[in-house]
Amino acid sequence: MHSPAHNPVYERVRRNPKFQELVRQRSRLALILSAVVLVGYYSFMMVVAFAPGLLQTPLSDDSSLSVGFPIGAGIIILSWLLTGVYSHFANGRFQELTDEITRETLQ
Repeated sequence: MHSPAHNPVYERVRRNPKFQELVRQRSRLALILSAVVLVGYYSFMMVVAFAPGLLQTPLSDDSSLSVGFPIGAGIIILSWLLTGVYSHFANGRFQELTDEITRETLQ
């Protein structure tokens, strides 16, 4: 019995240039989006750790909200937006490539 890793179908998929393109594009997008999120979160944490006074500054003279609140909310919203960006590609170009690979492999 063949192990799944040595199955001829898997071999055809791995050799398909479209599969290699899919892996490359998906990896690049995941790396870029992860870097954006990590830079945002870690930058925020560095400010919290080393310059908390910046985040405690009120938005205005009569405001009870500090600058940290919209920045923190912005980081959360950024994460949601980047999830939407990934979903757009996953349901668009990546799915098209997956469908093409599947059709070519099953022929």
